Amino acid sequence: MFITGLGIGQICSWGSIYYGFPLIAESMEKDLGWSRASLYGAATLGLVLAALLSFPVGRAVDKGHGRIIMSVGSALAGALFIAWSQVHDIPGFYVAVVLLGAMQAATLYEPAFAVIARRVGAGRARSGLTALTLWGGFASTVFIPLIQLLMDTQGWRGALVTLGVINLFCAVLYWSVIDPEKDVPHPAPASPADAPHDARPIRFALRSPVFWLLMLAFAAHASAFTAFTFHMYPMLLEFGFGTAAIVAAMAIIGPAQVGGRIAITLLASRASIRRVGAITVLGFPIAFGALAFLPPSFALVAGVTLIYGAANGILTIVRGAAVPEMLTQRSYGAINGVMNAPATMARALAPLAAAALWTASQSYHPVVLAILAGSFVLAFGFWSAAWLSRRPAPLSTVSGQS
Repeated sequence: MFITGLGIGQICSWGSIYYGFPLIAESMEKDLGWSRASLYGAATLGLVLAALLSFPVGRAVDKGHGRIIMSVGSALAGALFIAWSQVHDIPGFYVAVVLLGAMQAATLYEPAFAVIARRVGAGRARSGLTALTLWGGFASTVFIPLIQLLMDTQGWRGALVTLGVINLFCAVLYWSVIDPEKDVPHPAPASPADAPHDARPIRFALRSPVFWLLMLAFAAHASAFTAFTFHMYPMLLEFGFGTAAIVAAMAIIGPAQVGGRIAITLLASRASIRRVGAITVLGFPIAFGALAFLPPSFALVAGVTLIYGAANGILTIVRGAAVPEMLTQRSYGAINGVMNAPATMARALAPLAAAALWTASQSYHPVVLAILAGSFVLAFGFWSAAWLSRRPAPLSTVSGQS
């Protein structure tokens, strides 16, 4: 019930808060005449604020406040969706959407991963993280058509009210399935350095090159993922594909993500996360290299989206399990929060950077080359972190003792 409840909540949270914005924004642009830049500026600021909140949210979950964080975050998201449905001017829109974007720090994978790590222990959380991402992989499949249906029948304002109610339901769901009393025992620390939320494990992580290399890798992944996701449709139009072919290619990504996660569960459940990640990151330069240099065809694009989707799905599991397996099992939520902040910032800025690059060149080919370069940074960062993490640091060092 615990993972099932979190999984249903993740489908709803990802589907409404993350995947819902582009659809709603397009309807608002047509209805209100607001510019696309002003609409997407609010989403960007929301992601920046989410990045700033990643560390305090992670540390709060480490201290046992996961139920409050995720329930209150979802309740606030619900209220903000309803407030968004009533806006008639840009300032009101920015207040609602920026604060809603900030709620991603309290409702999406990172706090949910930390809640699982606290329930079962960071060292044994991998199976739970994998199961949760299998649920989350259906978010776009379920919510993109659902939101479109809601807008067709209720208009974008009515759709926002319904999304608000769904997030209020998530708040109740998270409160019912996250029970701090069922967490693995966390006895009183023998010394301050042994406390799971003490700052010393965080200082240890910040001194480790493995931490910085993983941060680099995951930020590069976030940049490539978001730039490609937001620009895939106009990119493929420019490359000469029709709308039906593009939609068919985009439809491959979601099932490919879930398929990749299932494959890892069945075939590599006992493989180390460094080995899984080292193989997985190869998929990104292969996919984007093919897109950049091979003659365009539907078979090529379908293959690219299949490889890209599967690699992205597996890397979500790797991102959740990398810290306890490659760095330290202490202060999971706080360390993951610090590591995720640049990735969240990259998700906010990458679409704007890709748009600026297209504006300067009037072509998507430089954008694909930039995404390809980011995929090589991802591979370099993860491979280097995997190499350096082969020998774990002594426990005394991890706990901050001299």
